[in-house]
Amino acid sequence: MEARRDVFQAIADPTRREIIGMLSKKSLNVNTIADNFDMTRQAISLHLKILSECGLIVISQNGRERVCNAEFEKLNEVSVWVAQYKQFWESKLDALEVYLEKIQIK
Repeated sequence: MEARRDVFQAIADPTRREIIGMLSKKSLNVNTIADNFDMTRQAISLHLKILSECGLIVISQNGRERVCNAEFEKLNEVSVWVAQYKQFWESKLDALEVYLEKIQIK
């Protein structure tokens, strides 16, 4: 049974995060992306496949080139997930600030 990939798996790897950063600026062909890394084209293709399976990029054929385009709507899932923890920690830090002010007065 093959595990289903999600956006969190996509961003877990530093190479994929760097590819996402590159594609956030402009569409690039697979060879241009691969030229920016010290790894095989096969390894880059696997990273691109994962990003595509997660819905973060779309790879289209343009003549003989495969062009990658960013599709970052799925990153909203990450934003929502992070936001809940941000709110939690902000409330803890606010409580700590109140406590520290309280003990300073005494």
